[in-house]
Amino acid sequence: MPFDPGQPPQRYLRFAQRYPELFEAYETLGSRLREAGPLDAKTIRLAKLGMAIGARLKGAVFAHARLALHEGCSVEEIRHTAVLALSTLGLPQMMAALSWVDQVVDNLEAGAE
Repeated sequence: MPFDPGQPPQRYLRFAQRYPELFEAYETLGSRLREAGPLDAKTIRLAKLGMAIGARLKGAVFAHARLALHEGCSVEEIRHTAVLALSTLGLPQMMAALSWVDQVVDNLEAGAE
């Protein structure tokens, strides 16, 4: 089965099933971190996407782009987040990140048809 950037990876879902207590603790930590400061949900999603891009974590870019869309971020906001990587990470990494974001957007648009 090919990887679907529009869905959580099977590995992530299996982790949640096999280790429910750890998964719950991880989810709780994420909730507490989001609640710890003044950033709104959209800003948090874009910040997390930027961190994933900077760390060159392809799967995390897929996940955070998908979550940003679900949180109400526009495609333009998400693509802008990827383009901002150009001056910090360079053209090759920015292009890779933009292609990962586009895979998520294309997947969403294909599912909407």
